[in-house]
Amino acid sequence: MADRPRDLAERMARRRKQAGETPADGYLRESFTLPRAAARARAQAFFARYPKAGYMSEVETWRELPGGDIEFTMRRLPSAD
Repeated sequence: MADRPRDLAERMARRRKQAGETPADGYLRESFTLPRAAARARAQAFFARYPKAGYMSEVETWRELPGGDIEFTMRRLPSAD
């Protein structure tokens, strides 16, 4: 039985965290799964803390899950870390 794309992504993320590596593209990523209103608030807080002009921040991926929660990944450069 083949892995689902989500299984592969989760396995790769765990491996990267364990190795303590920064992705080759230099972006730091955070993934969340939240109800729609909380997801919107979390994304707004992310942009407030890491403005696009200084960190090239953006919502990299998002999707609505069957129960209505939003699964999304925010990315940014580690400019001032």
